[in-house]
Amino acid sequence: MPVPNSAGTAPPRLKAPANACDCHMHIYDGERFPPPRPGARMTSDAAVPQYRLFQQRIGTSRVVVVQPAANHIDNAVTLDALKQLGPQARGIAVVHPSVTDAELKTMQAAGIRGIRFTQFDPNTAATTRDMIEPLAKRAAPLGLHVQIHLRGDQIVDAADLLARLPGTLVFDHLGRLSSGVNDPAFTVLRRLIEKGNTWMKLSGAYMVSGPPDYPDSTPIARAYIAAAPERMVWGSDWPHPTEKDKPDDAALFDLLSDWAPDAATRQRILIDNPAELYGFPK
Repeated sequence: MPVPNSAGTAPPRLKAPANACDCHMHIYDGERFPPPRPGARMTSDAAVPQYRLFQQRIGTSRVVVVQPAANHIDNAVTLDALKQLGPQARGIAVVHPSVTDAELKTMQAAGIRGIRFTQFDPNTAATTRDMIEPLAKRAAPLGLHVQIHLRGDQIVDAADLLARLPGTLVFDHLGRLSSGVNDPAFTVLRRLIEKGNTWMKLSGAYMVSGPPDYPDSTPIARAYIAAAPERMVWGSDWPHPTEKDKPDDAALFDLLSDWAPDAATRQRILIDNPAELYGFPK
């Protein structure tokens, strides 16, 4: 059966091991949870039932639901998805400094494990850079990590800020490097990774390279994995909200065979590392 927002129908060549986790995807459910701001871009056919078709095709069973930009700081759609997906799901919320500690604790109890700052496009961003540090200082004592989605040039510009953030730091989509491992942002990210508190999501290959093989993504992913295999996680980015032409999710999953040829390393990326970062049973 075809999966909405995904090209192709064949399963991946790489067989997902039991308890493999998709650590980055979004749920859009515009009928039940319309966007709070008029004109926000929504993705259709991207609710929990459609995502379950994705899981059947790719073979993953654990999942991390990331609050979609269209729903701003109203996390109801993500919290509802966690209820539907059950104990195999965790979530990432988007909040403003006005959120109370009690609200953060309630979200944590519902499965939220981090707060996200997606600011690569200031026109659609729900947060601003000045919010990152104050919220990071409040999130860390609660066991919530900070997830960052910036372009490479923005990472360079915010290097000092990122270096002083407390707690665990997670970067989206290979850091969105525009010129591979020669990108100045790669140096910043490697320095952060070497500190020991920074993780990378091996996701969004189409943000740095093109189909069908996404060749420019491979040296980037391999370099991150070589630096800290114990702090790498994989994500699909389904339903690919940035992409007009939807990618083949089987091909994206198969990239892991090139990025991490060793089966034991893939086991860490797909199962062991997500269990540590998001609190799944080991």
